[in-house]
Amino acid sequence: MLNYLRIALRSLAAHKLRSILAMLGVFLGTLALTGVIHVSEALKEQARIETEKLGPNLLVVLAGKPTFRRSGSLRYGGQTTTFKLEDAEALLANNPFVKQGTPFVTKNSTISYRRNTINSQLIAANADFPAVRAAPVAIGHFFTKQDVRQRAKVCILGFTVASKLFTHHTQAIGKIVQYDFTNLRVIGVMPKRGSDLAGTDQDEQVFVPITTYMRRMSNQDWVSGVFMTLFTDKDEEAAKQSAIAIMRRQHNITRKTDEDFLVLSPKDVSELKTQALQLVWLLGLMSSSISFSVGAMGVLSIMILLVQTRKLEIGVRRAIGARRSAIMSQFLLESSLLSGIGGTLGALVALIIITIVYYAAGYPYVYKPALIAGASIGSCLLGVVAGAYPAWVASNVDVLDVLRDK
Repeated sequence: MLNYLRIALRSLAAHKLRSILAMLGVFLGTLALTGVIHVSEALKEQARIETEKLGPNLLVVLAGKPTFRRSGSLRYGGQTTTFKLEDAEALLANNPFVKQGTPFVTKNSTISYRRNTINSQLIAANADFPAVRAAPVAIGHFFTKQDVRQRAKVCILGFTVASKLFTHHTQAIGKIVQYDFTNLRVIGVMPKRGSDLAGTDQDEQVFVPITTYMRRMSNQDWVSGVFMTLFTDKDEEAAKQSAIAIMRRQHNITRKTDEDFLVLSPKDVSELKTQALQLVWLLGLMSSSISFSVGAMGVLSIMILLVQTRKLEIGVRRAIGARRSAIMSQFLLESSLLSGIGGTLGALVALIIITIVYYAAGYPYVYKPALIAGASIGSCLLGVVAGAYPAWVASNVDVLDVLRDK
């Protein structure tokens, strides 16, 4: 077997350019397949992590009819004023599957401290927000129920907001910042949380009591929606139907097309991203299949060429007693080696590329050893299939005809 391997390597080395061109298709196919699947798995893992960031067993009822961008992030078509605090209270009081929750209002504006001014998203909510959204405070504390009752002019800053307004985020506690011309005292700073599943950068948020915002900062009587925590994720569908029934009753809605709200769970957004990833995975599979087909044709072509150029060698070996099976095994080994080297190099280069992508995009580092090994083994098998016909032709070379021609 070792002798067969030496002959195979010597043969491939003698036809370097042809060998490289034959490997190229398999190389590209393995590169595409390994890269696409790994990046898809990393994105799925990131979606899972982001789902956990939103909070345990979370259900959200949003005002209006938000739509989704292709990236999976939420886009609001326009502000609606029909979602009242009474609706939020009805949802929290009458939905038997809800453990706790909080109405909330969102607004994008600027926050400033002295000469430093940055854009941020304000979230006005109740004191239960940290528990509902799994959002503990890193420094200081969140506002209390008493702060909500008293409409206290206090706020909690996201990590990025605190870092940009102050030399160090720890200096924010106790300082007075200005949000939409309202002075607010900073009582807490959130830890780094990154973007959530809806595409919102949670480190660029500012949190205030909902009563403070609705009465002291804007004088409005509508909210953006309600965050709710369910007792168990098994109740999700039932909780959705209950929330829809409550909102229809509150707004006197009889037809689905007239609904001015949206009931959403993190799984809904995750499914949209998964569908997009499946499309990417399918396109990657198609492109890699084309590359593998081209690679197989390349291996087939070069192996037929090798059989033609080595007929004398085959004839001599047959004349001194080599069996047909030995000749066939030799050429199958060469074709599988040719394809296997291309596939292995493709998998290794794909690993380097996806590692760079993971680092640059901040994706979780997900590697599939079984996939990498399978790609290499599959490439060798592809070589065996592509080289089967040339190997059969080589094993059936007529010794007398070869020697007579020479």
